[in-house]
Amino acid sequence: MTETKSNNGLKVIAGLLAVILLGVIIYTVSLYQDKQKNTALLTKEKELVVEDLTSLKSEYDKAILESNATNEELVSARDNIAKYIDSVKTMKSDIASLYRYRKQVGILTKEREQLLRKVDSLTRSNTFLAMQRDSTYVELEKQTVFNDSLVVQNTQLADVVEKGSTLNLSKFSVDAVKERNSGKLVSTSRARATDKLKVCFTVADNVIAQAGDRQFFIEVLDPQGNVLGVSSSQTADSGASVTYSKSTDFYYENRALDVCDFIDKPAGDFQKGNYMVNVYDNSLKLLGTSKFELK
Repeated sequence: MTETKSNNGLKVIAGLLAVILLGVIIYTVSLYQDKQKNTALLTKEKELVVEDLTSLKSEYDKAILESNATNEELVSARDNIAKYIDSVKTMKSDIASLYRYRKQVGILTKEREQLLRKVDSLTRSNTFLAMQRDSTYVELEKQTVFNDSLVVQNTQLADVVEKGSTLNLSKFSVDAVKERNSGKLVSTSRARATDKLKVCFTVADNVIAQAGDRQFFIEVLDPQGNVLGVSSSQTADSGASVTYSKSTDFYYENRALDVCDFIDKPAGDFQKGNYMVNVYDNSLKLLGTSKFELK
């Protein structure tokens, strides 16, 4: 009887141990499953944080590419996000760390919005300034073209005025003369009878020419092409040069003016043959040519 009770007691204890062991196994399995579930959730949450940070970095990359000039604030913010991504990828998954990084994602998102608004404002400002600059450049180009046109017009007008103010001859004649004992001069065509050449010309009226003292140069060429008279030389600003027989000075008052001068006989008599007489102004512009023959 006592032995039977003892056996029953052992069976009860064994049953309790079995129940406890089963409970421990079930609890352990439950804890493992919970851990696996939590690990999967933490891993998923870490991936979401990395995904959010990567998306922010991509938006910064796009904003930097669209900027006309490199923005240091955007570059710095993008580099910081890249560091956060590396930190999240290498960290051990735990609730506290993920919460801290999730909170940081929110802060970085707000910072991105503020920076992009700032960059957008600067971009609009730069665009407006560029438009103003382009508009100013266009106006300057127009003004330059207009000024160049005025310069051309003024140059053309100056040329017209210069040409228009040049004196011209309306009459030009050369006469071989003999001087009588009384001082009277008579025309002749004979070389041996000629004492001097009388060169006369009429300066035409010119209302736009400048009034004042003028000097013309008379060049007389004998039949051999030699210059008669003092044979002085004159060079103009243009570089032109002429050897003349005599210079004639007169005062011009914009009205027609008759001018006469004489070329004296050379050391010997005038030679027979054809002579040429040229008249130049002070710029050595040829104003007139006359030819005559002495027999």
